[in-house]
Amino acid sequence: MKQALLIGATGLVGSHLLQLLLNDDRFGSVTIFVRRTAGVAHPKIKEHIIDFDKPMEWQHLVKGDVMYLALGTTLSKAGSKQAQYRVDYSYQYQFASMAALNGVPELVLVSSAGASLKSRFFYMRMKAELERDIDRLDFRKKVFIRPGALTGPRQERRVGERFGVAVLRLVNGLGLYRRYRPIHADVVARAMVNATFTGTKGTDIHELDAVFRLAEQDN
Repeated sequence: MKQALLIGATGLVGSHLLQLLLNDDRFGSVTIFVRRTAGVAHPKIKEHIIDFDKPMEWQHLVKGDVMYLALGTTLSKAGSKQAQYRVDYSYQYQFASMAALNGVPELVLVSSAGASLKSRFFYMRMKAELERDIDRLDFRKKVFIRPGALTGPRQERRVGERFGVAVLRLVNGLGLYRRYRPIHADVVARAMVNATFTGTKGTDIHELDAVFRLAEQDN
């Protein structure tokens, strides 16, 4: 059975992913790294409450079979682009680096539709930078999942985000911007789990349409 590692376990995608991993007999343990407790009791879970800014205290714990990166925040919640970059890029790259250094063979990352180093949008450039730099690390297998706008229950209210999703659905209905169409967090989480058992080595990038298909695969 596989030993899973997860950051972002209290987030929208991460919370769905955590439950899927805990309920999947193919995983013997799920180690999560969090700022505060996830409040989940399960015989397979191993929870480490850490300071993400002090990697020397936790880097030795990043050991297992597959590293799942589902950590992220919004610009409004972070307060600045610099703060958002620290969470979405720096913390995740740190964990990826430590996982590679400790011999973890596989990594699965939640990225974003439209991720491109040439994008005029900060968020999409940031995701592309993370993909690029993780792809340079020594993993046997790397999977980048590129979902569109995420939907699903959140702990905090995001009025602007809900409005944006509603607008996207409207224009998607007209056949526009379908590469960014909304996707439920549970679908993304299922795609991440299935990606673990699809392919053997190298780098796989799953655009939005492929994410939907991957989520429906029966492994």
